[in-house]
Amino acid sequence: MLSRRSMLVTPLILLAPRVGFAADGKMTLCMHMNTSSGAGYRGALEGWAKAGITNVELTGGLVDDFLKTDTLEAARRVLADNGLTAVHGAVGVNGLLEPNPNHAAAIDSLKKRLEMFAFLGINKVYTTSGGAQKLTADDYTVVADHMRVVGETAKAFNMVCSVEFVRSSPYMSTLLTALKVTREAAHPNFGVLFDFYHFWSGFNRLEDMDQIRSGEIRHVHFQDVPDLPRELLDNNSRFIPGDGVSPIVPMLVKLAEKGYAGPLSVELFLPRFRDGNPYEIAREIRQKCEAIMGKAQVL
Repeated sequence: MLSRRSMLVTPLILLAPRVGFAADGKMTLCMHMNTSSGAGYRGALEGWAKAGITNVELTGGLVDDFLKTDTLEAARRVLADNGLTAVHGAVGVNGLLEPNPNHAAAIDSLKKRLEMFAFLGINKVYTTSGGAQKLTADDYTVVADHMRVVGETAKAFNMVCSVEFVRSSPYMSTLLTALKVTREAAHPNFGVLFDFYHFWSGFNRLEDMDQIRSGEIRHVHFQDVPDLPRELLDNNSRFIPGDGVSPIVPMLVKLAEKGYAGPLSVELFLPRFRDGNPYEIAREIRQKCEAIMGKAQVL
């Protein structure tokens, strides 16, 4: 729970201008905390900052680990002292979208997570379409209803929540399904997170991006995949953009055409990234990503 002082400061934070979107329509490089999770909250952020990273995406779990021995105000100081802006957050709360008997409890957990992220200056978060339950056609009405509830919950914190369609999800593994259900939900504070890995490794086609409408993509996770059958790909086969075979440039161009001008958050899981030196990893990522962003003319 937040301290009384934190509660007094939080409303001021919510009034601050929204950050993370480039005024000139270009995209900005961002680092997802999962990429250097082995270094912990402080280690990852300090290493990235030395490599010239300015935008970061936080995960609730790593912030929780930091808070076991330190304070939320200290977590905010780590960001400020290193010139970093937290532009997005992973709530890490299960059961927010799919039909389940624990949905009310999940919303309560979400509120606590949003309160914490608001104190850290974040106004955009995401959940995933993970889970093990295969739905019926009628169940998608419940998913849309739950999206509206999540959207209203986020709205109370002046935030937007997005769903990341996950290739292994039994009910929302593709871009087209995510677009269809979020349109049915039709809540201004709920959108779609486009993940390059989940898109290109799953049951999607490049032409599916033509169906995106302006404003529907609220955030982007940025990765590449190796030249393997899609059936063999998993989280550990995420590469730095430009090191694999995904059509990165056409995908970036299409996102730009659809009006996306926000962060490209690099989220990787290979041990060499996760457990490597955050400075060296971020420096390599920045060099390669800025080169390919330049080719797509979104930098």
